[in-house]
Amino acid sequence: MIRHLTAADFRPMPWANGKGVTIELARAEGPTGLLWRLSRASVIENGPFSIFPGIERNLTILTGPGFDLTGEGIALQARPFAPVAFPGDVPVTATGVTAPSDDFNVMTARNLPRPQVQVITTAQTLTPPANTLLAVYAARANSLTLTDEPLPVAPQEPLLAVLLHLPNG
Repeated sequence: MIRHLTAADFRPMPWANGKGVTIELARAEGPTGLLWRLSRASVIENGPFSIFPGIERNLTILTGPGFDLTGEGIALQARPFAPVAFPGDVPVTATGVTAPSDDFNVMTARNLPRPQVQVITTAQTLTPPANTLLAVYAARANSLTLTDEPLPVAPQEPLLAVLLHLPNG
């Protein structure tokens, strides 16, 4: 299965903390709630991130200079095309915001293996292992491809490739 999504398929949603808007690109639900979600958002000022109990997060800056993510036991530098991972249920604040930055977000249920987020800059065929879903996001084109089949890519821009682990059974 290969599925291509564009801006017409995406939907804006308010942040859980009410301080902004995210563009939800795709999501999957399971019997007990969220399995995974891919989204894009803009961080325009210092402030807290929303709290998501039981969720692991991964964030990659797409445009802008980036910012720092700070919280109890967390000190991360979110910089362009350098994925950073952090727990969704620990209060985290964006600090050092000097200009707007757009970011790509991956959220996964904690009971699943953490997703693998990779920046792709060279032509290759991406082959998802069994029981995974490959998501490839092209920021400039604002398009997302979801597949469980091999996918040849020849990027004109950096692509984000995410391996999402699916629940067993």
